[in-house]
Amino acid sequence: MRNDKNRSKTIIELAEKLPVFTFNDFLGVEESNSYLRMVLHRYEKSGKLLRLKKGIYTTAAYVEKMRNRGEIEIFTDFLANFLYPPSYLSLDTVLYRHNILTEIPVNLTSVSQNKTAIFTNNLGNFIYHTIKPSLFIGYELSEDSGFSIMRATKAKALFDFLYLRKNVLPNKETVSELRLNVENLTRSDIKEVRRYIALEGSKKLKKIFNYLLD
Repeated sequence: MRNDKNRSKTIIELAEKLPVFTFNDFLGVEESNSYLRMVLHRYEKSGKLLRLKKGIYTTAAYVEKMRNRGEIEIFTDFLANFLYPPSYLSLDTVLYRHNILTEIPVNLTSVSQNKTAIFTNNLGNFIYHTIKPSLFIGYELSEDSGFSIMRATKAKALFDFLYLRKNVLPNKETVSELRLNVENLTRSDIKEVRRYIALEGSKKLKKIFNYLLD
């Protein structure tokens, strides 16, 4: 009994040091797969382990540590990249942080080359929209508190936002209803958006952007 307690303690102490982990991360410290699965299941049921998606976990203790540091946004940004690679944060999430979007987003939104996906867990909804490979550009890689995170530039986030809505924005009125703060775009931002529009080659998207700037 005492030995089992020490084994489970070793597993959970290691888990609490890792930002994210999978079952395989513990194979070097626990020989019994069945015991390892039992321990992880028990701690997940107790709330000490948080399931992020199938086979990927974090701990409540690690999340609390990031909250106490004021770095929970950095951690969830990292998770957005990690849960569905390759992807980068974009759309509503990035636009709101640059004061382009007026409404507070309730989800973490990303762009991926993979098919559309949604992962819901204790930390929120992680939503991924598909974009063709030639447009999977315009993001920046930053190092924040030891995490490598890919986020769209302000201009690319706006392009992605309009690109994914181009078929439901038939006229100037529908574009104005987006209520975007375009006054927060610099000349450089506008030039960057136009480069992506030229690359995409859609006359419809060019017209939508012109409506937005009028």
